[in-house]
Amino acid sequence: MSERSDDSLAASADLGSLLARARRLGEGAYAMAQAELRKLRHDYLDIFTRMVQPLLWLFVFGTAMRHVRKLGVAGVDYRSYLVPGVMAQSALFVAIFFGLAIIWERDAGQLQRLLATPLPRLSIVLGKASGAGVRALAQASVLLAVVAIAGIKLDWVVWRVLAAIVLLVLGTAAFACLSMLLASLLKTRERFMGIGQMVTMPLFFASSALYPLSIMPLWLRLIARANPLTYEVQGLRSLLLGLGGGGALWLDFAVCGGFFVALAALAARAYPRAIV
Repeated sequence: MSERSDDSLAASADLGSLLARARRLGEGAYAMAQAELRKLRHDYLDIFTRMVQPLLWLFVFGTAMRHVRKLGVAGVDYRSYLVPGVMAQSALFVAIFFGLAIIWERDAGQLQRLLATPLPRLSIVLGKASGAGVRALAQASVLLAVVAIAGIKLDWVVWRVLAAIVLLVLGTAAFACLSMLLASLLKTRERFMGIGQMVTMPLFFASSALYPLSIMPLWLRLIARANPLTYEVQGLRSLLLGLGGGGALWLDFAVCGGFFVALAALAARAYPRAIV
């Protein structure tokens, strides 16, 4: 009996310790997310200036290419087909260059003070990733409002739009973790900008953001199938247009979720190297 009671007490202690760590992780992530939200509230102009590029893709490129039959899907306006890709592209640019803030904080001495706090490294990463997700959410809201005003057809069922936003935020958070991982390895803003461009453009063009996988050559299709942005775009397109991308919606969420978990873990391990 005593051995069983000792085992139960040990299990209870382990469970209590696990819950305490989870609570501290959640509180730390929330505190970091609040800090990122305060930055956003003081910089509304950043959201609107970042909207220029996706709107150009949608209304200039989309309008110019809407009559090319091989692009998009038969019976669907190419601009409608392009909306999910443009949403993902604008969020990707927010996320990839989010690591610049890490380098700036290191140069200003803020990162050293932050890492000296008792906050878990993972909570810092999750909090900053949520800040990138909030920025992507704000941009997507503006873009969807413009799309609705322009009369571009989407499936405006509430649960589909909400699910698309959840997927977009999840994908953005994952790429923000990738950006933080790169920022921990690179020491100058100039080098980070170059690497960021080198990462962003292949991710964007080797995905289904602009055109379906079916028109790609085999070698590019294989690359696109390994690209997490492809699954994000396919999920958004499935939700907002009802167009499947050759895979199930649960798979799109699973790939984006797994990518986020893996990159968050790697970024948390590499984060202290950012001050070296």
